[in-house]
Amino acid sequence: MRMPACFDLEIYRGDTGTWAFLLWKDAAKTTPVDLTGVTVSAQMRAGPNGAVLAEFVCTVSAPNRIDMVLGPNASAALSPVRAMWDLQLLYPSGDVSTVLAGRTSVVSDVTRSAA
Repeated sequence: MRMPACFDLEIYRGDTGTWAFLLWKDAAKTTPVDLTGVTVSAQMRAGPNGAVLAEFVCTVSAPNRIDMVLGPNASAALSPVRAMWDLQLLYPSGDVSTVLAGRTSVVSDVTRSAA
């Protein structure tokens, strides 16, 4: 079993958050992870058994790119908080692999957008 890589997120409340991850099989980054048929999900929670604070929208681009977005309405609903997040892959075989995990911090915004 492989532990997820650590990646902490800093979220500015009310802003759109976007992240892109490339997954590789090897340290030299020459062999991409094949994400064909993989479903990706990511959530932020106060703790492992806590309520879901945010759901990230994840999309896969072949062969090994994952784009993750937290929309402005979702981030605006977050109070300044320290929480946890992770990103899981669900393979067509039913296998689950958590590839990224970390802490999140939400920073209070000042300007409120009318959009």
